[in-house]
This record gives sequence, structure tokens and C-alpha cells, in this order.
Amino acid sequence: MTITRKVEAARLRDFIESAFRACDMPPENASQMARLMAEADIGGQDGHGVFRLPQYIKRIQAGGLSVDPEISLVSERPATALLDGGNGPGHLVMSRAAKLAIEKAKTCGVAWVGARYSNHAGPAFLYARMPLAEDMIGLYVAVGSANHMPPWGGTDMLLSTNPIAVAIPSNTRPPVILDMATTVAAYGKIKTAADRGQEMPEGWMIDKQGRALTDPSRAGEGLLLPIGGPKGYGLSLIFGLLAGTLNGAAFGADVVDFNADSQSTTNTGHFVIALDIAAFADVGTFKAQVDAIWKEMKSSDRLPGVDEIRLPGERLAATAAERRANGIPIPEALGNRLDSLADRLGIDRL
Repeated sequence: MTITRKVEAARLRDFIESAFRACDMPPENASQMARLMAEADIGGQDGHGVFRLPQYIKRIQAGGLSVDPEISLVSERPATALLDGGNGPGHLVMSRAAKLAIEKAKTCGVAWVGARYSNHAGPAFLYARMPLAEDMIGLYVAVGSANHMPPWGGTDMLLSTNPIAVAIPSNTRPPVILDMATTVAAYGKIKTAADRGQEMPEGWMIDKQGRALTDPSRAGEGLLLPIGGPKGYGLSLIFGLLAGTLNGAAFGADVVDFNADSQSTTNTGHFVIALDIAAFADVGTFKAQVDAIWKEMKSSDRLPGVDEIRLPGERLAATAAERRANGIPIPEALGNRLDSLADRLGIDRL
């Protein structure tokens, strides 16, 4: 039986920050990493928050990840930029990219900022959501940090989950936030299912003979399936070309499996777009219209057996409210790994 403890968000942030500082990460970087990783857990993205901490620490200690990267500008035009992440944590690189895109969009109406020589950055919604504070729409795409999907009809793992997130502000409702992988399930969900002693639903993975694979402990033998069959494969390919190849980052066979290799530079690619609503519409009117769309969608007649229609971002908002009030669940297996990590680093256990 899986035993789950609950941890307050503030305590989780402190724990993550202490772990990074124990590895000589500068305090400002450690604090920013802790805040963003905790936000992943608060929002219910359990495969992308503190779950990843042991893996990040392992890469730092193996020399595969810089704790104090020099994030530099490779090229720039009024509405675009390309950053070199200096092999730093993706959270730091893409926070910088989102901030730059927002500043450029204030002048140009829209801005696109790409990044290379970055790393795993957690859940996509973190960066798509950042422009919302400036009454902008955000869009984020990344090349996944390990290949788990073949091209449609193939068996060679040349593609990743390659996620996309889009965030659109509203007035009184939660923002509309689409955050999805181009595979049926993100690989982090498979790893968390293993932690919880759960099976995967059929349709998430197949083996190389095309048979359904439901045991998450055998995920290394399997192939992730794309959303919508060949359509998901096409999206993964296009996103990889835009976030990887266009930026001079890794894509296809060049992607380093950061789950298995802690030393090699991953050269992960991403991009973020900020779009100023005021360049197209009155901000207040637009946000009120988004609220009206919320109401319209929610009030649709439902199929038999459907209790509620939800919009993208609704569950994230509800989960965040519940977890801020009642704590973040930490499954037993993860808790044990974090306790061991704390002991190795000489910090207080979670």
C-alpha cells in the first residue's frame, strides 16, 4: 500500500532551495528554482516538481548541469531573440526568455524568444503563464529531455513528448491554460504511476511488437504513443524543429536522455512567445469575452454520464487552491528518495 505524506508549500520550497544551496548553487538561483519547482507540485504536475530534484542534483554533482550559468544573448532583433543558456537549469533559462519576450512584446506587440544549451525546465505551463501578469497571452514549446516516441510507424526512438502550453487571461475566471504533451501521456506521469504502485491505462505505451504495455516499471522497454496517431507525431516533429533545430539545439537522435546520462550536455531547446492583447483588442473587453466563453462552454448540454464540462486550466486552478490550503502529497517512494537525498546533502529532511 502506498503511504502519502502532505507537505506545506513553503516547507517544500525551503527544502528544494536548501538542496540546491548544498550543491553550491547561488542563493538567488536556488530560490528561483525552488519557487518554480514548488509551483509545479502546487499545480498538480507531480512528475515535474520535487520529483525531479534527485535527478537534478545528480546531474549537478556529475558535472552535467551548471549551477551558475552565464545566460547570454546570441542574436536579437526588435521582436525576436535567441539565448544561450550556458548549460544552466531550464527553469532559469526560460524564466529569462519569458521576461525578455514580455519586454519586447510591450514595444512590438508580439515577441518570440528561443533558447539553446538549456536543460529540463519542468512543466510547460510555468512559462506560458508568465506573460499573463502583463495582460499578455503566452505560448511555450520545448524539445523533451529524452526520446520515448518513434516516428509514426517506426520503432526507433527519435522523438520526445515535445510539449506545448498556451495561457490566455480572463477576468473573473481562472486563466485558460492548455498544457499538453504531444504524446498521450508525459513520461513523468509514467514515473509517478510507478511510485504510486499504479498501472498505466492501455493506450499510453506499446512494446516494440505493438502490444499494449501497462506496467510502468517496464517503461524502458516501451514506446510512448502520440496523441491522435499520426497527427501527434506531426506536432512533435514540428515542435522539435521549431524549439530544437531552429535554435541550434538538439533534436532527433542528438537528444541526450537526461534520465540515463548525468554528465553530457543536453543542449535542450525551447521557445516562448508573448503576445500583447492590447495590440489586437481592448484588454478589458477581451478578458470579459473569455469569461463569457467560459460560461458558454460550462453550460453546454452534457452527454450521459458526464457530470461536468471543464476548460483547460480549471483543474490546475482547483488543484493549486486545494494544495495551498491542505499541503502537497508526497508518495512514500518519493519521500524515501528525498529523505536519502537530504541525508547525503546534510540538510533537514522534508
